[in-house]
Amino acid sequence: MKKLLALAALLAAPLAHAAAAEPGASDWTVTDTGRVRLLAAQTALGTKDSVQLGLHFQLQPGWKIYWRTPGDAGYPPKIDWSGSANLSDPVVSWPAPKRFTLAGLQNHGYAGEVILPVLARVEKPGQPVSVSAQLDYLACAQICVPMQADLRLDLPAGSGQPSAFAHDIGRFVALVPGDGARHGLKVERVEAVGEGEGVHLRLTAAADDPFDHPDMFVEPAELASFEAPVVTLSQGGRRAVIEAEVVKGTLQRPLAGAPLVVTVVDGPRSLEAAAVPVPGVAGSVEGGPALLSMLLVALLGGVILNLMPCVLPVLSIKVLGALSHGGAGRGHVRASFLASAAGIVVSFLALAAVAVAVKAAGQAVGWGIQFQQPWFLGVMIALLLAFAANLWGLYEIRLPTALMNAGPSGVAHHTLLGHFLSGAFATLLATPCSAPFLGTAVGFALARGPSEIFAIFAALGLGLALPYLAVATWPGLASRLPKPGAWMVTVKKVMGVALTATALWLGTVLAVQVGMAGGAASDKAAVAWVPFDQTAISRAVAEGKVVFVDVTADWCITCKVNKAAVTERGAVAARLNGGDVVAMKADWTKPDDGVAAYLASFGRYGIPFNAVYGPGAPDGVALSELLTEAEVMAALDKAGKR
Repeated sequence: MKKLLALAALLAAPLAHAAAAEPGASDWTVTDTGRVRLLAAQTALGTKDSVQLGLHFQLQPGWKIYWRTPGDAGYPPKIDWSGSANLSDPVVSWPAPKRFTLAGLQNHGYAGEVILPVLARVEKPGQPVSVSAQLDYLACAQICVPMQADLRLDLPAGSGQPSAFAHDIGRFVALVPGDGARHGLKVERVEAVGEGEGVHLRLTAAADDPFDHPDMFVEPAELASFEAPVVTLSQGGRRAVIEAEVVKGTLQRPLAGAPLVVTVVDGPRSLEAAAVPVPGVAGSVEGGPALLSMLLVALLGGVILNLMPCVLPVLSIKVLGALSHGGAGRGHVRASFLASAAGIVVSFLALAAVAVAVKAAGQAVGWGIQFQQPWFLGVMIALLLAFAANLWGLYEIRLPTALMNAGPSGVAHHTLLGHFLSGAFATLLATPCSAPFLGTAVGFALARGPSEIFAIFAALGLGLALPYLAVATWPGLASRLPKPGAWMVTVKKVMGVALTATALWLGTVLAVQVGMAGGAASDKAAVAWVPFDQTAISRAVAEGKVVFVDVTADWCITCKVNKAAVTERGAVAARLNGGDVVAMKADWTKPDDGVAAYLASFGRYGIPFNAVYGPGAPDGVALSELLTEAEVMAALDKAGKR
């Protein structure tokens, strides 16, 4: 069956064609999955006895190629250099990989753009070099397609200068894992814990600066396959315990005492180390578990979400829900607020279930991405307008009785189901917002397995529901509210206007989705934004410029707050319009695999997201969700330093 699939993929592979070369580069070989070429760091070799080359891949969104150890499936690029002249001993270096999950399989490789550095010996220094690379690689998305390319590059013998690609090659050389010293990383110990089918590898690493989202890759593949690791952080994030279970049935010999190579990757930082695991004791992990720490972060993020701008669309639901309890009995208050809290938590668990399913299908996952779907926007607009009409007294829901007044809190004769659905509806409208700690928690969850996703989303729901739970715990708080009366008719009309305004806002987002209006990148702005182009970032940095990247969407309320309060006003706007800064805007209003992959490269799965690049920060520095002028200006200054 696998052979038939491979044959079908091969037959389906598009015919490659070459695109014009630039000095120091071969022609591009272009396919539907992307393009590849050969680069040299020098325009000519002079008397050098070695040459720095690079295999430059630019992949279409959604497509990936493989690392030297590909994981559960696939194979790495294979190169035949035998057709080269005056060249020998080429050695390929492998930048730190990323982990991908496709159809439940763990794979290691690269998406977007990557250069594989190649260092080769010049047999006769002072003589021309002809480089021939017969390349065979596998590109995968929903299907895998074997690709071939015939790359040729001639380098003269005269004196030369660094080519236009020297910086790009050097940037990826810097991403090749070393001993970790320049990143302040080191492996303290490697242990084999357990026996038989339950054995797992435990690595303890230390860092001068706190870890963010460390990952671990284990070689050789012939020894065993490993599940995605679980990470425990302690000592303020400066110590990481990374544990990976052996996939059942794949262990070929005892793990303890087996020579290994472990690669630890944490964003742009990485290290590679040879290790021989020693027997370890189960349960001897130092510090509290990472999941427990992240649950607390998620709980705090959910609480803060109550204070974010996204509370405005649901303010009418919350306020009227509270006012309707004025003068009510303690038991009624407690039951009603518990029902609303349950609606919030259950809706977060439903979002977690969707995220798990989407991730298992190999699709991009993220916070609030349901607002990229026109059908979802249409349903939300219809519900908002129906609820607003109800608040204005244009109709009342009568049947069925069990569902009477099952909408927001402005409907009379509330049922527990109505309060439950009000909580769920509030959750859906809150998801366009991000908040401090929320992005960290969501990124942690979506980079891991189903159990972590459900746990983190449940904690987020508890945090958002905490005000309801507080009133349910102390129902006497509701007795301090005014008793319902005729004055609530006016309040309902005002709240109906708020819901209608929210519906109109979603209507503008829907217009973008169906092509009736421009997206976020086309708005008139105080900053001269240019469209996001990840390949242009390195070129701008090589020219000594600073690049500010803003990932935004029309449905992202926090993005609009950042724009109005920080990025498009005052000193920040003036700096972004300066000649030494390139301001890039990536519009995620509609689904975009390239933007999703870019976010994932920073361990992020939601927006707003901002990053700053420059000579002082060539790999980019991610900023916080809620921007401040001081933070942005400091990042721009730091990135601009050489």
